[in-house]
Amino acid sequence: MPPSFPRLLSLAIAAVLSLSLAAPADAAKKKAVKKQQTVQTRSKAKKARPAPAPVVRSKAEQLNRLYDDYWEASLKLNPLQATFQGDSRYNDQLPNFLSPAFRQQSHDFTVLWLGKAEAIGKDGLSGQDLLSYEIFVSDARTALEAEKYPSWMQPVNQFYNVGSIMVMLGSGTGAQPFRTVKDYDNWSRRALGIPALFDQAIANMRDGMKAGVVQPRALMEKVLPQLDAIIKPTAEESLFWGPVRNLPADMPEADKQRITADYKRLIEYRIMPAYRELRGFIATEYLPATRSTAGVGALPGGADWYAYNVRQSTTTDLSPAQIHQIGLDEVARIQAQIQVVMKQVKFRGSMPKFFKFMQSDKRFTFKSEDELLNYYRGLETRVDVAVPRLFALKPKAAFEIRPVEPYRAQSAASGSYMRPSEDGTRPGIFYVNTYDLPSRKTWDAEDLYLHEAIPGHHFQLGLQQELSNLPKFRRFGGETAYIEGWGLYTESLGKELGLYQDPYNYFGYLQNELWRAIRLVVDTGLHSKGWTREQVIDYMLENSATSRTDAEAEAERYMAIPGQALSYKIGEMKILQLREYARTQLGAKFDIREFHAEILKDGSVPLDVLQEKIERWVASKKG
Repeated sequence: MPPSFPRLLSLAIAAVLSLSLAAPADAAKKKAVKKQQTVQTRSKAKKARPAPAPVVRSKAEQLNRLYDDYWEASLKLNPLQATFQGDSRYNDQLPNFLSPAFRQQSHDFTVLWLGKAEAIGKDGLSGQDLLSYEIFVSDARTALEAEKYPSWMQPVNQFYNVGSIMVMLGSGTGAQPFRTVKDYDNWSRRALGIPALFDQAIANMRDGMKAGVVQPRALMEKVLPQLDAIIKPTAEESLFWGPVRNLPADMPEADKQRITADYKRLIEYRIMPAYRELRGFIATEYLPATRSTAGVGALPGGADWYAYNVRQSTTTDLSPAQIHQIGLDEVARIQAQIQVVMKQVKFRGSMPKFFKFMQSDKRFTFKSEDELLNYYRGLETRVDVAVPRLFALKPKAAFEIRPVEPYRAQSAASGSYMRPSEDGTRPGIFYVNTYDLPSRKTWDAEDLYLHEAIPGHHFQLGLQQELSNLPKFRRFGGETAYIEGWGLYTESLGKELGLYQDPYNYFGYLQNELWRAIRLVVDTGLHSKGWTREQVIDYMLENSATSRTDAEAEAERYMAIPGQALSYKIGEMKILQLREYARTQLGAKFDIREFHAEILKDGSVPLDVLQEKIERWVASKKG
């Protein structure tokens, strides 16, 4: 999956907005009038020139200017979002984005910009202009609807841990740059906000304890070792010391000495005490108050909360019950295809026995971390050769394969992707998890690479970021159902890209498609049917070839972010449906390269908008 930064950063979507757009304009106007009067005084004999006609902007021009202003305001008021996108202007800032004041500011910010857009309206808009307006307004209304639900009472779990976010920034291996003296000073100022942020997380969790809105115990038990991996007795032993250990060689010696002393004080007297306080609260106060239930449906108003999450995640009006049935149907269909593979490899036995064989046979394991990473780098070479057969559009951004950092590997997915920075200084990164090496199977590699890397997330997110003609909220935002639906769809392209030649590797594709279908069953089971964590794990182990390690991590992921896992399969099914529709309608005129370009060229859109877009494209090709 792509990194969770868009969802993560929604916590910090806005702060106080103080716009004085009218004042500079008025001042400029007065200055222009005064200048004109002076010219007229000096040349009375000359005929006065007529005042220039006022500039009349179209609705589309007004809206595009509004989107630009909105984006600049959102980055200024949401500095973490700017940092993660490679915009360094606010790298020294860390607002308390968990505070009640910030939630109110976020609300006011959304209402303000929604009102500005609706005041202009959509009448007369067409094409991309209409599309941008509809997405902007829909996103704002969805954000306001989310305020009904007390997600702020649950600021910490094993998947979104504010402590892990800070160490990702401050360790020197993430989005926060450490190249210049200014970069180092930026982080030292930003890190001063960590204690207040952690104190607010504790206060919010205490409010959640009073309201009965708490995390499942199983999730918070995983948070403690995450924090323990960060908390160290000395600065030099901590992950936050990484930037000091790697001070640039060309930095002046005086600056090196100052930064080293500043960072030691900062880490030992501000950052580590804040982590210890957060860890102590969770262990002694919060953990005893956690719940034994697993799904959000067990919380006050949980049924409505989950239904909202489903709509937001899938960009559809499908109900949890409908999605549960779709999942059951897809599980049966894919398992029938796995039976075909079993016959092909002459396996004698039941499907559960085949799953066990695929998990336990040593031929499918990597001998070392290096062997695993080299395997993926070999896939990169093979896929790059075949890509031109299916794609006319490719991103310009560089691409790298890296192992997941040890401190977060235990709870991380098998693979994930981080999009490149806007300024090109950070490549797109495919993170490969080498933790628990025996659970990382050779047959799982080809489809995972297609999904997370090329032509999956790296193509879609990389191309979207390069669409300079689109408003930035579309270039850098995104609909999960489209983004993850595209990732899963690209797994189906393996044979066309020269992969899945080994039937066991093709099984890997079917197993992962089955996994996404199972998500429809278990996510809705957890949150709308009262399933327990153990029921979810058992269902996954009985119906797929997953390991217990992955089953437990995935079950807890669904518990932490209800509804998000539905987006993959729902989005993939829509793209496959549209491909078949286009192929049937166009016949000999159908070109897969053109179809993929049409899917990708406008960036992420809601699924209903995607369908309308492809239908218009097909009609234009037929005409």
